[in-house]
Amino acid sequence: MRQVPPEYYKQLEELQTVDFVIVELTLYLDTHPNDQDAIQQYNTFVHKRKAIKRQFEKDFGALTNFGYSYSQYPWDWKEAPWPWQV
Repeated sequence: MRQVPPEYYKQLEELQTVDFVIVELTLYLDTHPNDQDAIQQYNTFVHKRKAIKRQFEKDFGALTNFGYSYSQYPWDWKEAPWPWQV
């Protein structure tokens, strides 16, 4: 397995943190659907997640497969480590 730089772990942790916030806000909004502040926070974090994911994939390759992430050339999905292996 190839070595990954410290920035890999930093960006991955940032993505996981934002994912946690999105899940928590989703659960909250299921029971408080009219909370405009929570909806605004949710949308802000979804936007932030897209930017973090885009940067991570630009720097380190795809996070997911099956059409959810673009591929670099050459096809690099077979290159480990995958995010769930670190």
